Amino acid sequence: MNPPVHVVTLDGPSGSGKGTISRAVARRLGWHLLDSGALYRLVALAGIERGLEPGNVQAHARLAGTMAVRFEAARDVEHVLLEGREVTDAIRTEEVGQSASRVAAWPAVREALLERQRAFAVPPGLVADGRDMGTVVFPQAPLKIFLTASPEERARRRYNQLKQKGSGASLSALSREIAERDARDSSRATAPLVPAPDAVVIDSTRLDVEAVLAQVIELGRQRALWA
Repeated sequence: MNPPVHVVTLDGPSGSGKGTISRAVARRLGWHLLDSGALYRLVALAGIERGLEPGNVQAHARLAGTMAVRFEAARDVEHVLLEGREVTDAIRTEEVGQSASRVAAWPAVREALLERQRAFAVPPGLVADGRDMGTVVFPQAPLKIFLTASPEERARRRYNQLKQKGSGASLSALSREIAERDARDSSRATAPLVPAPDAVVIDSTRLDVEAVLAQVIELGRQRALWA
């Protein structure tokens, strides 16, 4: 019997830095990366492109189960392909993000993506980034992190990110959107955004990337997941 594949989960709200930390941990360890948020964004983008009604749950669930998705890494950059097309930037728009948050609340869509997500757990190990990785998708993971930050800090980070990309953004509008998404994600009936009972909560409000990364690496060492 093959030994179990170690999985590290990083959950948390938008703008907490979990994507950045997940990529950094995966690179440090040479492990695979699951960006589960990208899967929901892909469902949302595919629905928008096909002109689906926002409330058409079954059509979105069918997309979740059948869309052709590929993640590629090149020079430390993750490329996301949908039906063979590069959509890395397209899935990161605010419109798609808001739609993804609504889509992610539907049990049928979550069920359609569940086994797809679990299939990412292959040797040598997996770093899983999302909102329910530790509570639903990988509840037996030996290391679960819940990464958070203040709403103001998360809005500021997103504002700076958009400015660097040359996109116009309003800090006050971003703050409202983050508050709305937090409320929607944490209050949904299916897989709400909450820390797993055994998760380690890290508040990154006043921490830089290297400080958070050092904490995660040390937690893994303490659990003998790596040397």
